[in-house]
Amino acid sequence: MESLEKIITGVLGPDALKDVCHYPATVPSFHIPRERFLEAAKEMKKSGARLVAEWATDETGMGPIRGFGIYTCYALDSEYIIVSCRIPIDDPTFPSLTGIFAAASRFERQMRSLMGVIPAGHPDTRPWIKHEDWPEDAYPLRKGFDPSVPMQRVKGEYQWIRAEGEGVYEIAVGPVHAGIIEPGHFRFQAVGEDILHLEERLGYVHKGIEKRFESLTWLDGARLAGRVSGDTTVAHTLAYCMALEAMSGFVPQERALWIRALLLEMERIANHLGDIGAICNDVAFSFLLYQFSILRETVLKTNDKLFGHRLMMDKILPGGAAVDITAEGKEEILREIDCIRKELERLVIIYDENSSLEDRVRDAGILLTDDARELGVVGFAARASGIGLDCRIQTPFPPYDRIIPRMTVLRSGDIHARVWVRIEEIRESFRIIGEILEGIPEGITNGRFDPPSKECSGFAVVEGWRGEIVYWLQSGPKGEINRCMVRDPSSVNWLALELAIHGNIVPDFPVCNKSFNQSYSGNDL
Repeated sequence: MESLEKIITGVLGPDALKDVCHYPATVPSFHIPRERFLEAAKEMKKSGARLVAEWATDETGMGPIRGFGIYTCYALDSEYIIVSCRIPIDDPTFPSLTGIFAAASRFERQMRSLMGVIPAGHPDTRPWIKHEDWPEDAYPLRKGFDPSVPMQRVKGEYQWIRAEGEGVYEIAVGPVHAGIIEPGHFRFQAVGEDILHLEERLGYVHKGIEKRFESLTWLDGARLAGRVSGDTTVAHTLAYCMALEAMSGFVPQERALWIRALLLEMERIANHLGDIGAICNDVAFSFLLYQFSILRETVLKTNDKLFGHRLMMDKILPGGAAVDITAEGKEEILREIDCIRKELERLVIIYDENSSLEDRVRDAGILLTDDARELGVVGFAARASGIGLDCRIQTPFPPYDRIIPRMTVLRSGDIHARVWVRIEEIRESFRIIGEILEGIPEGITNGRFDPPSKECSGFAVVEGWRGEIVYWLQSGPKGEINRCMVRDPSSVNWLALELAIHGNIVPDFPVCNKSFNQSYSGNDL
């Protein structure tokens, strides 16, 4: 099998110009002509690669001939490649990739909404993330946009997809929901209780995060990355720091890398425990919600005691980690894991042997393998649908190159599969943490870090508890942050929920939605 780099250079020849200021070198980046952008995408599709992300940059301050940049990231197994083209300010169009990769649909709607670049041939011209009461010509990610000026509001109405016919009716859910979940609007068309169609509308927690990065220092950028999605603060900060360190040529101390992995696994355990309980609660089995919540709370309290924050916010820094682990801390974590493991196994038996629970989670909310692959779904949702993707295994950093996670892949793609993958991953995280604490090398956890040079870029992926998190950073002509592209796993996995709910009944939606547990905040950048 040819590498993605060989495919691009083989097909485009001298039209594929390698970016020598992109890091790390293991993830090659090529600039190609706009006229061949679609051809490159077709070759990537033919090779079996998935579309990881698509984004736009405003490079008008980076030289007299540079306008907007249109970037794509493709991946095949452990290989990643970035392919981009530049388009002029007076003709900000590029060929849409939506006809080739379904995941491109929302990426390109968002690029049009926030950067004002036009995907020619895109079948859906409605805005995404940007709401209808924003002026049509307001493009927040352009350099000329002043975020300090309050935006004028205009009248507008979102054009929902409609379904008509005898007995068809609509159900509008949200954007404000009961409980503590974030805001999002769901529009169903149904006949009786059977769901014909679901359309999502997000953007209610849009905070201008990607724009905000551009006004921060590199160090402060790490703090903001930790607030993209509050329940994934470790993984987001880590991905930002790894991309930044790649640009600077900085390699953290070995002990710091092991501490980062320890925090990443603690974050995974806490969120998976909380999710399993919440899924059970959505089918009215509240006993397990309480029991799993107790276990999650135990983990969060230990985080607070040993690392100074329940969610471990701001504990990873460019250059290393802000925390370390003492001998007493190791013993406390190991004791706690032993207690949680025993209680988890007791609760898993209750979950697995309860027939009323089984009736609601098996054969419901099925995401087929082919659909998951077509949408580019990642994380536990992908693994529950037969796709073996895990960045800890395919693109490992120490200690994952020595303590290799065992990947659980199921094929049923239903709610139960998404629960069971979580259960197996908690068990595996217990093992990984035990080996980290036993073998962690001596040394310091933080080192001197120098900012990157001007007009270069960096890339990193991290397997958060939801799945693959992607960061791409670009420095400007003064060495400042010119662009920070964030791709949370939810950006691609939200599409999967719309497919998985087809053919289910309306009461199944809450538990199906919870089984994916997408991040609204991580999507609404």
